[in-house]
Parts: sequence; C-alpha cells; structure tokens
Amino acid sequence: MIGNVKQRYSMEERKEFRKLILEKLRKAKKNLSIFKKSFSNNKSNGTDDTYPTFKAFEEGSETLSKEQNAKIVAHLQKFINSLNAALIRVENKDYGICRITKKLIPKERLMAVPHTTLSIEGKRLMEKNK
Repeated sequence: MIGNVKQRYSMEERKEFRKLILEKLRKAKKNLSIFKKSFSNNKSNGTDDTYPTFKAFEEGSETLSKEQNAKIVAHLQKFINSLNAALIRVENKDYGICRITKKLIPKERLMAVPHTTLSIEGKRLMEKNK
C-alpha cells in the first residue's frame, strides 16, 4: 500500500471474485449451449401443407429468430471470453485495476460486472476522449 491506498485485492478477495466469475462462466456456457442447440435446430414446424402466404410469414419469422439467436450467441461468446480474461487477471494478481486510471476498481462494481476492466472514472474518461 502506498499512503494507505490499496494497490491490489487480497488473495481472499481474489478467491471470492474467482468464485463469482466461475459461476457466471458456468451459467454463460450453459446458456450458450442452449442457444446453439436452438440455433442449429432446423426442424420443420409442420407448415408444408398450409397456405403459402402463412408459410412465407413463418419463414420470415424464423429468419428473424435465427438472426436474433446469432446475435445472442455472439454476445454470449464475447461475454465468456471476457470472463476467461478476468480469470487470467485474477491469477496474475492484477484483477480489479482500472486500465485507464490504474486505480483499484471498487469491489461493488466488480461484484456487479466481474469482467470489467474500467472503473466508473476510467469509463467516463474514455468516453470523454472519444
């Protein structure tokens, strides 16, 4: 510590963050698996013998649903990558340090967004400089 300012989280705190990240990772991977299964499910909905206009509407809806699933899958994959990167930072003992301000990110923020690399102050500075 420099002048009573905490520089890193303790090993116990990092263990707590690691547990939280692993739980979020488990849930995200489970959700990704579910979405990938539904995304790759190309079964017919039994509309082969229905009125062609209805079929066109259903196909349009199916396309939209597949596009939405693809976006969700991409988002979940990005989230999983961010969580994996956070685990590496926990192991490297530099977890919770803002990449802009180099100050410790408040524990409350990390508990809410455990994969973040920015404090609120750092995020504001970054947005201001865009």
